[in-house]
Amino acid sequence: MPEFEARCHAKQTCTNRHVVGAAQYLHRDDAFVGKPAGYLCHRRAVLIVAQLTGPLPNDAQILYQKQMTHHLLPEIDRGWLGQVTNCFLIRDPAEVIVSYMKKNNEPALEDLGFVQQAEIFDFIRRDAGSVPPVIDADDVLRDPKRVLRLLCDAIGVKFTEAMLSWPRGPRPTDGIWAKYWYAEVEKSTSFRPYRPHVGEIPKRLRTIYERCQGCYEQLYQHRLH
Repeated sequence: MPEFEARCHAKQTCTNRHVVGAAQYLHRDDAFVGKPAGYLCHRRAVLIVAQLTGPLPNDAQILYQKQMTHHLLPEIDRGWLGQVTNCFLIRDPAEVIVSYMKKNNEPALEDLGFVQQAEIFDFIRRDAGSVPPVIDADDVLRDPKRVLRLLCDAIGVKFTEAMLSWPRGPRPTDGIWAKYWYAEVEKSTSFRPYRPHVGEIPKRLRTIYERCQGCYEQLYQHRLH
């Protein structure tokens, strides 16, 4: 979310490292450098988790991390998530599927991340003994200032007006997926007015959509609004 990165200053820092995920997700092939995929995932996970849970760089007080749920592979231990403050951003699965089809016309259930998000949400809730904050993308677009204030209050971060705008163009922390997904974000400087983007879900994807919808509704009932 560029709004969180926009407020980073000397006492805060940001990363778009997508956790243990991106590296393993790209190199899960058993033949990669002659090592089993599980071995590589574990080695990369240990190193990256150590960075994400270790001392903050440059005397920062906040380290913002954006993660993608389908990159948190099942073979990677999720225990480290209890060492950080977790927030969940959800979006209507119909909108997600229609958008995703622009890049991949045949998405699999695991590509969309809804099942993994619900699993991680349940894990965090059990581990913390409380419900982590959830915000819905549509609510953010309808009233970004209000929803972001609610989120900041929930996690103990001071809200600033800087969260409502950002410089146009790419950011060094955009990560390896930027060229595939961030073209519209790079053109923007603030939140655009909400407008529904839902198109027709193809019949072949209805079962996937229904599964995603169930996961979405599970988190939606807990959203800040």
